[in-house]
Amino acid sequence: MKLTVIGCGYLGATHAACMAELGHDVLGMDADLGKVQLLNSGRAPFFEPGLDDLLVKHIASGRLKFTASYAEAAQFGDLHFIGVGTPQQADGDAYDLSHLFSAVRRLAAHLKGPAVVAVKSTVPVGTAPRIAEILGEFAPAGEKVEVAWNPEFLRESCAIEDTLRPDRLVLGFDSEQSWGEAVLRECFAEIVEAGTPTIVTDWATAELAKASANSFLATKISFINAVAEVCESAGADVHQLAEILGHDVRIGRSGMRPGLGFGGGCLPKDLRGFMARAGELGVDQAVAFLREVDAINRRRRERMVALACEQLGGDLAGRRITVWGAAFKPNTDDIRDSPALAVAQKLHDLGATVTVTDPKALDNARKVHPELGCVDDPVAAAQGADLLLHLTEWPEFSHVDPEQLARQVADAKVIDGRGTLDVDAWRAAGWTVRVLGRAS
Repeated sequence: MKLTVIGCGYLGATHAACMAELGHDVLGMDADLGKVQLLNSGRAPFFEPGLDDLLVKHIASGRLKFTASYAEAAQFGDLHFIGVGTPQQADGDAYDLSHLFSAVRRLAAHLKGPAVVAVKSTVPVGTAPRIAEILGEFAPAGEKVEVAWNPEFLRESCAIEDTLRPDRLVLGFDSEQSWGEAVLRECFAEIVEAGTPTIVTDWATAELAKASANSFLATKISFINAVAEVCESAGADVHQLAEILGHDVRIGRSGMRPGLGFGGGCLPKDLRGFMARAGELGVDQAVAFLREVDAINRRRRERMVALACEQLGGDLAGRRITVWGAAFKPNTDDIRDSPALAVAQKLHDLGATVTVTDPKALDNARKVHPELGCVDDPVAAAQGADLLLHLTEWPEFSHVDPEQLARQVADAKVIDGRGTLDVDAWRAAGWTVRVLGRAS
């Protein structure tokens, strides 16, 4: 097939490369000319494992290219995926749909024949009819342009696997007689034939899929982190408790990882956007518990700051603290709503000299937090430190020799905010170790 992907940020660039991997001819379109040039050179403007390799492979094969022209995109194919970002509004919790609506209008102006516009962007329920109105108003083809809803369920650092081998495929349409279903089934034929559960539904259900899934995942994380607070006070071990709970098939272990909490550009935004839309629909009380889910997550960062103060005697002025981690999770350079950087910033504000290290996200951290020290090597970053905080669970950090590191620091104290360090090995090397969710 010949298809386009409108919006080539994290979602769009990944989807475009993966569609080329499935054998389609793909034109990615983004209004940012610098981004287009970078992608055409075979490099993504962000780090995602394996993505640059796919870009290089399919730009060379001729299956994939990128443009900044809506007209070129409209003429290229009859299936157009929309992957434009929908960030949280600057003055509230709701989604900002301005970029999405603008992209649809600009594409619509060039749609002169039958086409399917498949939206992947995460939106509040009830957005699809507005997309259809814009297409009907601005597209010369009018009613021959059909809207489909195809939500994404990507995990950063696993995005290629999640696109090519998803755990489910959701297709939403306005009518049971949709011709767009056949188009999307052809596009995803290899995925469907591999046995992927495929759910065909209405617009509203498909729109709700991503935000409600992320809200549930956030609830699961916050639940185990709330229990972690109880464990610390009761002398229990939340990591062992999570394992015990996870063996119950009704609960499951996946995603229930105690620690510093979630961040990134999806879970926090989708949780708050879901609550905001429920309020607009007059059913905010039905999801009122999600406000506590959000509050628990924020409280984990406060807990880490409090523990750091406790370990340093209550006064941070002039104390040197090293933070291992800047990305919100390992295997990405995404620092949006990063718990690690939120803690680092707070400690800096309290008077500490904070040095941050991260295998991939350090350049982004430097741009957003110039007040923090940034050092590439985790051992060098800890030179002279009074306290070490392990806040993003990169494998590189777990491989550092604690005995060697102990010789670099001023005081061998570490707080493990992710529960992945070998506590016995660190204590044997002379470190005082605290772990979130375990008694001191």
